[in-house]
Amino acid sequence: MTGEQVNRLADGGRINRSKPVRFTFNGKAMTGFQGDTLASALLANGVDIVGRSFKYHRPRGIVGIGAEEPNAILQIGSGATTEPNMRATQVLLYEGLEARTVKGWPSVNVDVQEALGMVKNVLAAGFYYKTFMGPTRNAWRMFEPAIRKMSAMGESPLEADPDHYSHRHAHCDVLIAGGGPAGLTAALLAARAGLRVIIADEKPAFGGHLLATRATLDGKPADRWARGVYQELKSLANVRCLTNSTVIAYHDHNFLTIAEHCLTQGESSSPVSPRQRLWKVRAAQVVLAQGAFERPLVFCNNDRPGVMQASAVSAYVNQYGVRPGKRAVVFTNNDSAYATALDLHEAGVEVAAIIDSRPEGKCDAVTRVKQVNIPVRFEQVVYDVSGRTRVTGARIGQLNSDGKSLANHNDVIDCDLVAMSGGWSPAVHLHSHSGGKNRWDHDVSGFVPEASPQSCVSAGAGNGVFELSDVLEDGWRAGEAVCNALGAKLPDYTSPQCEVGTVSPIQALWHVPSPYDPDKGPKQFLDYQNDVGVSDVRLAVREGFRNVEHVKRYTALGFGTDQGKLGNINGMAVLAELLGEDIPAVGTTTFRPNYTPTTFSTIAGPDVRELFEPVRKTALHEWHEKAGAKFEVVGQWHRPWYFPKDREDMHAAVNRECVRTRESLGIMDASTLGKIEVYGPDAARFLDMMYTHDIGKLAVGRCAYGILLGEDGMVKDDGVMARIGEEHFYLTTTTGGAAAVYAWLEFWLQTEFPHLDVYMTSTTDHNSTIALVGPNARKLLQQFDSTIDFDKDAFAFMDVKSGQLAGLPVQVFRISFSGELAYEINLDSNLALGLWTQLMDKGREFDITPYGTETLHVLRAEKGFVIIGQDTDGSVTPQDLGMSWLLSKEKDYVGRRSLLRPDCIRKDRKQLIGLLSVDGKTVVPEGSQIIEDTGATVPVPLVGHVTSSYFSACLNHPIALALIEKGRQRYGEVVYAVTPDGERIKVTITRSVFFDPKGDRQRV
Repeated sequence: MTGEQVNRLADGGRINRSKPVRFTFNGKAMTGFQGDTLASALLANGVDIVGRSFKYHRPRGIVGIGAEEPNAILQIGSGATTEPNMRATQVLLYEGLEARTVKGWPSVNVDVQEALGMVKNVLAAGFYYKTFMGPTRNAWRMFEPAIRKMSAMGESPLEADPDHYSHRHAHCDVLIAGGGPAGLTAALLAARAGLRVIIADEKPAFGGHLLATRATLDGKPADRWARGVYQELKSLANVRCLTNSTVIAYHDHNFLTIAEHCLTQGESSSPVSPRQRLWKVRAAQVVLAQGAFERPLVFCNNDRPGVMQASAVSAYVNQYGVRPGKRAVVFTNNDSAYATALDLHEAGVEVAAIIDSRPEGKCDAVTRVKQVNIPVRFEQVVYDVSGRTRVTGARIGQLNSDGKSLANHNDVIDCDLVAMSGGWSPAVHLHSHSGGKNRWDHDVSGFVPEASPQSCVSAGAGNGVFELSDVLEDGWRAGEAVCNALGAKLPDYTSPQCEVGTVSPIQALWHVPSPYDPDKGPKQFLDYQNDVGVSDVRLAVREGFRNVEHVKRYTALGFGTDQGKLGNINGMAVLAELLGEDIPAVGTTTFRPNYTPTTFSTIAGPDVRELFEPVRKTALHEWHEKAGAKFEVVGQWHRPWYFPKDREDMHAAVNRECVRTRESLGIMDASTLGKIEVYGPDAARFLDMMYTHDIGKLAVGRCAYGILLGEDGMVKDDGVMARIGEEHFYLTTTTGGAAAVYAWLEFWLQTEFPHLDVYMTSTTDHNSTIALVGPNARKLLQQFDSTIDFDKDAFAFMDVKSGQLAGLPVQVFRISFSGELAYEINLDSNLALGLWTQLMDKGREFDITPYGTETLHVLRAEKGFVIIGQDTDGSVTPQDLGMSWLLSKEKDYVGRRSLLRPDCIRKDRKQLIGLLSVDGKTVVPEGSQIIEDTGATVPVPLVGHVTSSYFSACLNHPIALALIEKGRQRYGEVVYAVTPDGERIKVTITRSVFFDPKGDRQRV
């Protein structure tokens, strides 16, 4: 059954002709077969135009066969499951598939915007920069919607994705990226050696180019050999074979990520059967065998539908039983395209001629095509094609001896297919991700991988080896290398026998000479996806760009999802020629993950909605809920924000909590503070290097406030430190900084101070903290049976004591973040609710008031205490905060040298100060900018900003903290706080401590 599959061959291919598959393209019903890709099915159905180009809206057809396809980028599906920007070459055909193009109005076949090609010089490289800068920069607002619509790249679904995705972690001895002949050979060797192997390939079946060749191995078709190796690997318990799986990124320490397509879009997913899975693999050794990309040849109008890669043509013929054209011209500068001519001939397609830019040489490829009477023309080129929506002819020119001009150019060959091959570019993307460098190989005319700083080896075409016998040998070499690296015994192995013939070297042909003006004539495309031609690179050089990265950004060469798979080498060669340099001197652009586009859903995996971020609750959370607390999320913790009563709003509740705490007694759940215990003979020495104050002088049983700096000298975190024993310290951190501080300390301990005998334990979740705050805090504690003497003289401010309270083991710190008499009680989280309940029961006598984070913020702001991350922003030093007293002059510590930089000792740095509204009523919004002169012209000089701002019920007026230039020299000055809506509020600069400036209340 072929239906309207006008280009389907009568037999052949690896498709299942007994299972037809119905699909639609731009609403038109079509039919393919099981095993087709969307691209092969479209070709079979005679579809020439699959899209429109980025800028000029030129008609575009299918060029490639896999990840390199630049044109057939379609919208697949509809509704919530639609996927944009899918390459038709990588979409397996399934029943009911809906595909549509996203460019072209009124249709992809008739697009009125194709007229933009008439002004191609206006839309050349740098168009956006030139048009929307300077006097015309405001025009961008007017034209942006139209431009974005013209260059549409697909539509994201508006509905929630109903599918399921998963992540899986794996470890292996050897990860092999690529299931072609080199990858299969390396996998076979490593697997037989008993190593744990993961081999991944982006295609539905292993074999790589063996699936699309007529070559034989050991006298049988090459695809059958590949299938046999796959079956053996699949049967081994120490091997995991991943098909439809792309190794998308190579990270540090041999950590790689693989995107596996588990289902086609037509199948329903579930939690146990996800649509896609992201593998996170840690491998001892890696083999990169991801193959190579066939380079296009760069000639005039080389983007017309019907101009295809020669290897893609062979694949469509041999693998899918599709005839991409009826009369073909094969254009090449190397031997590999001769196999395509033979494949077309065997399929019944007339090959009008092979156009070979090289002088005639003696190689087996030429002999074979001549035996079947395929004409070959040497030292000639296709310099242009005729036809607009489909190639109708190839214009042929004779090369002059210099190879840079044409002797004549009057010959035309009628054809509807041009199969081109400009050589092969090793796929070095993953090697580059690993940190490896690449070197130029003149024999390959491409960049090949050098040694990587990680434990990996490249093999096969990705290593610049292209002949099948050499590829198999290189795969064996890679397998041997990883076995030796891991100490595995090499198994017996006999390489399959294949035909070895004579070859002729490739001829470098980076762009084909033509009789046209290179800047005004037809476009010679380097990058199909971004509409970048030779003329664009020429323009960039004329306008002063020399660095390849700058040229990339100016022209868009190698941008987007393409990442230079097809156009980069040709583009760099053209740039080198224009600069009069060698290609190695120009270098390559940076290859970035992901290797192929990967959906956000795959990256997110199951971490969505309520699973996106862990919900952390304290041991007292249920009590807070029953008490009617409103919550806010702080560092993933759900902390009580305030406790409203009698329909109070937040402001009324916070005012009540503040007043009652200062007048009598407040209680707070402070369990979310980070808690780290540090042990060891060198604990004091280590912490002295990390914190700024003199820790060695801290006595056992005493506490001290401390700050951590980054290497840049900026305040990183703060907290209270207690010395529990000579070799035992207890650190607290901010709620949001707990994990970061622990990681920071471990980083320095493991990398800079590994010789120190120190170890650390995070007890944030294990211990709960209850803060009793207010003048009656001591009286309440003295009502309990306790082994701790809470008398003022026995338990001084900044002491820490351990003992029993109400029969429970506790550790009590007399510290205060409110300026009041306060105690922080630490105990096992399993016991916290029992103690909290007892404190609330006995505290009724003192009108005990639970309070939340908003009240905490107001109380501490009244005392001028900072919150790291709110009153700091990563650019604030201890001196800026008025904390010079914390900086030891007798020792070194992380960040000390940075504090001596000229920028850190500038006299006009922003400093922490207080602000009072002149009218005594207005609460200045946090984030408001501070200006000095309301009459200043735009841009108005800014001298600071408000970091914290509240109404203080205890003071009965608003207060604020701010960072202002030379702030401590400006007490009493009146400045203006400008709100986001433009209101200007008069404020007076004051000291940052508003309440009990001498600190008498916390020492009573």
